[in-house]
Amino acid sequence: MLANLGNGILMKNRIKVFRAMYDLTQENLASNLGVTRQTILAIEKGKYDPSLELAFRIARFFKVNVEEVFLFDETGDNMKLP
Repeated sequence: MLANLGNGILMKNRIKVFRAMYDLTQENLASNLGVTRQTILAIEKGKYDPSLELAFRIARFFKVNVEEVFLFDETGDNMKLP
């Protein structure tokens, strides 16, 4: 999903894709990360950007680099998710 950080900066994430790969519900992921299901939902929908700490915890949980989960676009150009 996509979040607008202002100043033409956009943040996308692939949490839903990774959840599907690991066959996890939002509740399962939230429980493993120590956050609420609503937090995961908000991040997935681009309504909330996680703290740096949470972003790294999410990436580590899926055993990938943070850049594989969160995609940052300074220009605001429409990026396509891989």
